[in-house]
Amino acid sequence: MDLDAYLQRINYEGSLEPSFATLRDLHSAHLLRIPYENLDIHLGRALILDKQAIFQKLVTEQRGGWCFEMNGLFAWVLQKLGFDVSLLAGAVNRVQQGAMTKFGHLLLLIQLDRPYLADVGFGNGFLEPLPLIEGKHVQGFLEFCLERLDANWWRFHNHKHGGPSFDFSLEPYELSDFAAKCHELQSSPESGFVRLTVCHRFTPEGIVSLRGAQLQKVKATGFQEETITDFAHYQKVITEDFGLTLELEPLWEKVWQSHLVWQASLKHA
Repeated sequence: MDLDAYLQRINYEGSLEPSFATLRDLHSAHLLRIPYENLDIHLGRALILDKQAIFQKLVTEQRGGWCFEMNGLFAWVLQKLGFDVSLLAGAVNRVQQGAMTKFGHLLLLIQLDRPYLADVGFGNGFLEPLPLIEGKHVQGFLEFCLERLDANWWRFHNHKHGGPSFDFSLEPYELSDFAAKCHELQSSPESGFVRLTVCHRFTPEGIVSLRGAQLQKVKATGFQEETITDFAHYQKVITEDFGLTLELEPLWEKVWQSHLVWQASLKHA
């Protein structure tokens, strides 16, 4: 772990003491600088649960990642700084799909004066860690909720413009425990990650998201959406809104063809 390189990547110069203030500031800085993205899946590149490979991609190569990479890296950083970190298994859409969804999301539990949830890998979730307390949690103009379901399970309710809610248990796991689900989600034709390119990034004003060719921006002033219809605009968005530099022409062709198929399906629905 080259901690200095990570701190430079997220533009962080604050305290490194294992305190809530440090956790909060690192969490926010990570999300403001490193985007959530699944583009490698659509470029035919395997995503593996190896800490050095994740560091190489997100820090050295200045890329983003999905939950296993983003929270895998963040957990490694926090552990190096002396935080008490547990890796938790999340289950997105568990209500509809049941136990098969477990390990579909990786999030973190940090023990300080009280337990806190950290999650830099959900894309459009919370910017700052949440205390593990039932009820409403408000961060700026975004409102979240934590619900305790039973002795084992909790449910995170995202803000109204965000992704789906997910369930999680407090049982700790190792990064390798997520390997089977990581492989499934990047290879199964039924996986949403395989069907659609997704990018999210926090900004000082809110959250910018790109799902296929649909660009969305959530701010305190409201929700905006537009369709990207040409390669030049797509390249500009990927570069400027998400800070990514990579070969995009083959990817754009796939994105646009998928968008046309989706539009056709709406007409015949």
